[in-house]
Amino acid sequence: MPDLPTPQDAAEAALLSECWDAVLSYADLCTSGSTTATQLATEAFSLGMREAREAEVAIARGAGRRPARLPRIPLLLTAVRNTAAVWEVQGDGHKLDPELRLWLNSDKAARYTGPPLSRPLALRGLRDLQEPDAALLWLAEVEALPLSVVARRLGLDPAVVGDELAQVRNLFRDRCHRAHLDTPMDAQCRSYARLLDAVTRSPAADTPKDLSRHLARCVGCAEAAACLRLHGGGLPGALAGGVIGWGGLAYLERRRRAAEVRLGAGRPGPADSDTPPNPGAHKARAVRNGLLVAAVLVSLLALAVSMMPGGTDNGAAPPGDADRQPVAGPGVSLPSSTIARSTSSPKPSDTAATTKSETPEGRNPRTTPQGTASSTAPGGGSDEKESPAPTCRVTYDLVNQWPDGFQATVTVTTEQALDSWRVAWSFRDGQRVGQMWDASFVQDGSQVTATAADYNRKVPADGSLAFGFLASWQGKNSPAYDFRLNGQSCAK
Repeated sequence: MPDLPTPQDAAEAALLSECWDAVLSYADLCTSGSTTATQLATEAFSLGMREAREAEVAIARGAGRRPARLPRIPLLLTAVRNTAAVWEVQGDGHKLDPELRLWLNSDKAARYTGPPLSRPLALRGLRDLQEPDAALLWLAEVEALPLSVVARRLGLDPAVVGDELAQVRNLFRDRCHRAHLDTPMDAQCRSYARLLDAVTRSPAADTPKDLSRHLARCVGCAEAAACLRLHGGGLPGALAGGVIGWGGLAYLERRRRAAEVRLGAGRPGPADSDTPPNPGAHKARAVRNGLLVAAVLVSLLALAVSMMPGGTDNGAAPPGDADRQPVAGPGVSLPSSTIARSTSSPKPSDTAATTKSETPEGRNPRTTPQGTASSTAPGGGSDEKESPAPTCRVTYDLVNQWPDGFQATVTVTTEQALDSWRVAWSFRDGQRVGQMWDASFVQDGSQVTATAADYNRKVPADGSLAFGFLASWQGKNSPAYDFRLNGQSCAK
């Protein structure tokens, strides 16, 4: 077990107490085990603190105006991503999530270290804010902390923090609009910039068809729409995806669920506590947390029903490029308080290519999937009795939909205990899944088969399993149908 970072002073001890759970949460998404996650989080925390101290020393020496800097938590999350990139270069990439490794070696990762004007718009907009304003926006929108807790952490008046947050949202929008106009773009994108600004200012404004078609094709303008549209619930997704990069939506979902668990339990979590930090006690607690991460994920994922409520306009990559950032569209609706009380954490899969070696459910007549009944009588002849009543129920929830894509979750409740599971279904309108969390997938034509992850294979009797995905559509987006759990039809 790697040692946790040792605070050098009271300020760093307080920072460790406030931010460690967020850093460890993202590090767990980036790695394959709790021990490795703690190692990555520890190195990243030390890196983030070193960079922060160097910046403060430069300011103290009169090196000029205070440089643009992210607030504490996104600064440390960026350090996690950068540390993961160092691991990949130094030959330790096998410790990382395979999909993160692909991302680190792609053009998408290069955007975060390339020319400033080509970096994600949300990152540029957040950096352009004063650090206290940026911290207020991040804590309220991404970390999902109650405004009373945000006010306490930032030393603000609880009576006016809501008004200040509204002002900061508009400041962020203005910074992003300015950054969008400064971004090199072709003549067509430039011609839509003014219209995009006008449409995203009003929640009641309709998006013209020509602009909608343009947003479906242009990643840069769709990313701008996500940052400029403050209504519709898309701002948290735009921030998380634009600042963190890989795994932004999965991190956002994890933080939302963690916040709901704290509120549901009626007690503050580490990020909400008023108790002065105790570095020694916190370090011991964090070590125990690192050891128990895997066990907690398994038990809670087996019991939780991760249902996401419906939303409106969302943003994602246009069809044909499943690896694009899902926050690039005109907004991402996020889970509300109706989400199941779970700290389960979706890991993005981005495995758009169909794996031919995996046989879709229902195509191997030699095996009877666990938890299902044979379709033939014991003597080998056809069973003429009526088909047994379904022992599973499925809920297909269309969370968001935008001009070329959508986000959905599938929740299956089973009467029988399962040692593993596969959920298969069909699409009517040529929809293509591009990214999935809490399961891996293959798609063969209209049929999709989702297979359990290592940590959520077992499901107790009368328990539920759940997973989510992003997909593309064109023309029509009818609901999925013909759901089967391990080959057995499920009732809806």
